[in-house]
Amino acid sequence: MNPRVGFIGLGAMGAPMAENLAKAGLLQCVWNRTPSKAQTLAGKLSVEVAATPAGVAKVCNVICICVSEDRDVLAVIDAISLGIEADTIVIDHSTVSVNTAVAAAEKVRDHGGEFLDAPVSGGVEGARAATLAIMVGGKPETLERARPVLEIVGSRIAHMGDTGAGQATKAVNQVLCAGINQAVTEALAFGHALGLDLEKVIDVVSQGAAGNWFLEKRGPTMVRGRFEPGFKLNLHHKDLRICQAMARETGISLPLVDTTLKDYQKLLGDHGEEDISTLYRLKNPGKPMA
Repeated sequence: MNPRVGFIGLGAMGAPMAENLAKAGLLQCVWNRTPSKAQTLAGKLSVEVAATPAGVAKVCNVICICVSEDRDVLAVIDAISLGIEADTIVIDHSTVSVNTAVAAAEKVRDHGGEFLDAPVSGGVEGARAATLAIMVGGKPETLERARPVLEIVGSRIAHMGDTGAGQATKAVNQVLCAGINQAVTEALAFGHALGLDLEKVIDVVSQGAAGNWFLEKRGPTMVRGRFEPGFKLNLHHKDLRICQAMARETGISLPLVDTTLKDYQKLLGDHGEEDISTLYRLKNPGKPMA
């Protein structure tokens, strides 16, 4: 397969992923709901801007999607369906429900194409560095055809099972992110209350059993009172609501998710566009220790 890739959805994650595909010579065109964003990126990358999502399908045999909401994914799928050809692969990097992934796959296959749900993890840093972890649901043979594209944007590609398994794995990931966010922000607020130099705390603790990516990457910024988004709180809130609904369907209790959603709700109005580490504001309402 000679991939001719189109990218739909050029937000914080989508734009750097598209840029890496362009550097590899695979990106043909882009589309974004905000046209100016697509035009700016396309000019930088010397690729075309499609007038509509259907326009992407007309010139590309691999269509990558990275949008925010379940309804957005289904709207994009409806829009591109008429242009899908028999060899077209649609790769959805969005974080949505398993049911949405299954519905999207059915729509694509009804028009002769193939579909992979392939959500990613690794934050904006991972998207820029092309080191994302990619959790894939769909047919193994479709993944193998799409692998040359996925290898451009990620360093760990795992086939998790049939359609929806990628999104189910991402749901597990998002629950873990909630717990890590709770633990790191609470622990650093505790350290602040004890009068410790938090920069030193982060440095030494990161090298031990409690070390983790979030502490290393977000700890230093949160204790300085900086919350530039790597992963927006409002998006994690959306993802955790998906996890909550999935848990209800399976009869599983997720008390950590329930607590985190309540905490996030207190922050959404003023801080929803900030990084999820803004949870530190609740744990340590006093001035963070520099």
